Amino acid sequence: MVKAERRVPSGLLQDLPLPKWKWDMVTMDFVMGLPKTTGNKDAIWVIVDRLTKSAHFLAIKKTDGADKLAQKYLDVVVRLHGVPVSIVSDRDPKFTSIFSQAFQKALGTKVHLSTTYHPQTDGQSEQTIQTLEDMLRACVLYWEGKWGKYLPLVEFAYNNSFHSNIGMAPYEALYGRPCRTPLCWTEVGERRDLEPEMIQETVKQVKLLKERLKEAHDRQKSYADQHRKDLEFAVGDAVYLKMRTFQGTDKNRKLKKLRPRFMGPYKIIERIGAVAYRLDLPQELSEFHDVFHVSILIKVVREPEIILAQPPLGVGRNLSVTSKPVEILDRREMEVQGKKVKSV
Repeated sequence: MVKAERRVPSGLLQDLPLPKWKWDMVTMDFVMGLPKTTGNKDAIWVIVDRLTKSAHFLAIKKTDGADKLAQKYLDVVVRLHGVPVSIVSDRDPKFTSIFSQAFQKALGTKVHLSTTYHPQTDGQSEQTIQTLEDMLRACVLYWEGKWGKYLPLVEFAYNNSFHSNIGMAPYEALYGRPCRTPLCWTEVGERRDLEPEMIQETVKQVKLLKERLKEAHDRQKSYADQHRKDLEFAVGDAVYLKMRTFQGTDKNRKLKKLRPRFMGPYKIIERIGAVAYRLDLPQELSEFHDVFHVSILIKVVREPEIILAQPPLGVGRNLSVTSKPVEILDRREMEVQGKKVKSV
């Protein structure tokens, strides 16, 4: 199929379940492509609690394997907050590796992964990463030096900044009181032991957090659904798969508009959740994840006269496209209806 698509995106926004307690459900992502800092660290592992919005920013190497990441998670998150009920992440190679399998097996944690090429379930991590990058950039520009030196300070500042979704700072949401900083010391005598009233206050606070999170999620879903339409398929339906969904490596943008917009058709063999489907991909695509979000599928109204049994010529094994220069061997000039037309 080559016609331009003029429909609104399909698939209403699917909210993740609300967490029941602090650090029960976390989101994870990575900030890559950073200059090397102390210890040759060149990436940041971002781990965020979905309830309190509190976060940990861990300096790592982009080459760190699953074992190192699992150990670092145990050393920091599990040591401080216990074992989460679920983890949300996009399909980063680090989470489709041995890490997710080993972590689930060792700790009994269920890992929720976004459907292929539609990582909108993890918007929280992406928003936190944007904030993190802005704060790091400000620190490096203002004080100079390597970013690793300021990462603990950035984490502290983030956790003590007001978060609109919960109506307070993540630190206060996590510990039940504002953080004592050099800017706001309280008298030692004002400290009090853990009393029943404080426990009740914490429970009330968590309830309030959940209510505010639900309100925020409802607002986001309502806004997103205004620009989307609900769409369902049945097992056995034939669908096309958007070509533009796959990341290309093409450097010649002039040819991009002339490529096929869809590939397929492929048969739906299973429905996964509310807005994802498993496709019966050909053997040539057996290495790829076969679950896709409804927004990148389009139903076949009538069987096409020509079916591509495999990806078009030039499409790599990772569904990327690389343009190669073509040598011009000859050229000629023809006269058509009184006009001169050049061809090569």
